Amino acid sequence: MNGLVNYEEMAAMILFGIGFTTLLLNPNLVKKIIGFSMMDSAVYLFLAAKGYITGRVAPIVVDSIQEMEHYINPIPAGLVLTGIVVSVSVTALMLALTVRLYRRYHTLNIDEITRMSKKEAEH
Repeated sequence: MNGLVNYEEMAAMILFGIGFTTLLLNPNLVKKIIGFSMMDSAVYLFLAAKGYITGRVAPIVVDSIQEMEHYINPIPAGLVLTGIVVSVSVTALMLALTVRLYRRYHTLNIDEITRMSKKEAEH
């Protein structure tokens, strides 16, 4: 019986879908940022799940074993770490811009902000 074995990949796809629909359907800027962060986390989970191979160890040479089949690939882990650093920076920038928009327009609804900014541009 060949059952479902890719639990991590399924969880990553579901998390990405939830984040994507949150990003698309919510007019609240903070909820959009949360959806974007969920999508980031889903990508990192997917990369980490694909980079791990059962039965292999971290690529640190011990006992002079140098065959590649003994170790996991370190590149997905490096990509995940780099992505997390970039994601934190982008999230901080988005939140800072959201605070500025709230101070100016007194709302977090993107539709209201767009309407008010168009009204300002007309005058």
